Amino acid sequence: MTRVSADDLACLDGNILPAGEATIPVTDDGLVRGDGAFEVIRVYDGRPYALREHLDRMERSVANLRLAGAPERSVLEREVAELLEARGGSFDGGLRIMLTAGGRRILITEPLSPFPERARLAHVTYAPPRLLDGVKSLSYAANMLATRLAKERGFDEALLVTPHGRVLEAPTSSLFYVNARGELCTPPLEDHILASITRARVLELTGAVERVTTTEELLDAREAFLASTTREVQSIEAIEDRELGPVGERTLQAADLLRRDIRASLGEA
Repeated sequence: MTRVSADDLACLDGNILPAGEATIPVTDDGLVRGDGAFEVIRVYDGRPYALREHLDRMERSVANLRLAGAPERSVLEREVAELLEARGGSFDGGLRIMLTAGGRRILITEPLSPFPERARLAHVTYAPPRLLDGVKSLSYAANMLATRLAKERGFDEALLVTPHGRVLEAPTSSLFYVNARGELCTPPLEDHILASITRARVLELTGAVERVTTTEELLDAREAFLASTTREVQSIEAIEDRELGPVGERTLQAADLLRRDIRASLGEA
């Protein structure tokens, strides 16, 4: 039965209810150990963007984590449709899907976090856990701590950098930059960064190239931006004490191409 609501809803193991009333046992390993997989999907006017790609990655995460008892993809597809129908066709926000090692299946509609128009990034040293390559895991404490450390220093977000000075990504978004030769670049997946859905779209739409990046090389960047499901394309204003000047042409182009792709994917003119 369709139920339109102005409040965020959850679908917990197939049952739709207000998000604030959804509960799981405190013994679930998704809570106790952060053992599970998740996806966040952008929803525009009740329609999910890149749902197929997100569910593809969810299947890879489940397989790599060896999660037992994960639901069939068709179950998630049906419950996504039912939850968004119940939430109402004008809903604009995020849809979070979580599968826990305790066997829970959780879908939640949620508001988008506000972001500044442009971001100021601080380096945070980080060593990627190679065992989780190809996994979007519930174990996100290190990512969240990196953001808090950057904010403690007065910045908006962290830029994860290896102990040897290789630039990776932000905690919840991918990095793109224009190098001194005018190439639009992004660090490669081989550096153990997340295979972001939006990153892949921006690569395809803009012709950007993957390139190993050091902190020294990034200091020569002409412009830079972050890309993610919730941010779309967000211009970077500064990295540490390196000011990047006004929003760059390639950033504006990437933002426009992504917005066009979103509209086309959702069947908009």
